[in-house]
Amino acid sequence: MRVLPRPRTSAVASTASGTGHLYSRWTPYLFLLPYLLTFLTFRLGPSLFGLGMSFTRWSIVGSPEWVGTANYELMRIDPRLEAALKNTAFFTGLTVPLLVVLSLALAIFLNQPHKGRALGRVAAFTPYVLMSTVVGVLWTWILEKDFGLLNAYLNKLGIGGLPWLVSQDVALYGIILTTVWWTVGYGMVLFLAGLQDIPAELYEAARIDGAGPLHLLRHITLPLLAPTTFVVLMLTLINSFQVFDQVYVMTSGGPGTSTLTLVQYIYTTAFQNLRMGYGAAVATLLFGILIVFALMQAYLYRRGIRGVAS
Repeated sequence: MRVLPRPRTSAVASTASGTGHLYSRWTPYLFLLPYLLTFLTFRLGPSLFGLGMSFTRWSIVGSPEWVGTANYELMRIDPRLEAALKNTAFFTGLTVPLLVVLSLALAIFLNQPHKGRALGRVAAFTPYVLMSTVVGVLWTWILEKDFGLLNAYLNKLGIGGLPWLVSQDVALYGIILTTVWWTVGYGMVLFLAGLQDIPAELYEAARIDGAGPLHLLRHITLPLLAPTTFVVLMLTLINSFQVFDQVYVMTSGGPGTSTLTLVQYIYTTAFQNLRMGYGAAVATLLFGILIVFALMQAYLYRRGIRGVAS
């Protein structure tokens, strides 16, 4: 009787398993590849190009001329850049706390089990989905000095109308008011998500022990909302430093330089005055400021997490 040779299944199996392991190893990277290509093409590539451009003098027409650090040296004596920095810092310093506090207050109020909270959530979030140009035009009409809706109500209350958007002392407050109304709903949604992740048993146990609303807020809500608060603070800070749309539509940086912000100045310098190199240098400055704030917040957040853990 003739015995047939046994097939070499072990070699075939090992080859198949090796190929499968190779595929499983590279599969996550294949899924990430479209995003990486998009990031390199539309994010990292233009950023590196802008960094290189900041060392040149270029008016779009013709070839860039290498000037070294001349653009960065010019920033030290540029009064308009100084005004843009001060306005952006003031805008951020006032807008960020207002947005964080109001978003949290709205989220806590609309998280309570009362009638109409669904409608309230929709009403608070709806302005955020409006286009920036629509918001700018709408609030330009609301804040109009002589016939604006806000001044009409202020006059009825006996307070008297304010020269919104036309006075150097008041115009930036009008931009801040518009921004808070427009974006408070976004932070509210983030805080609502964080509130709904807090177990209800913690509140019930604390109430049994006699804790009041302020104790619940201080010892349960705020500590457990720390990660969400960090995200809201981070996003609000970055967006505030990049404020542009409402300024461009409502005041174009005026009157004078009272509402001129960094992004508005970058746009004016690069695309209206055709000073691409200097505009890229100011954009690089803005990028550096955002990186510093991001690192500071990440450091403080890690310290806070370690403090809670200990």
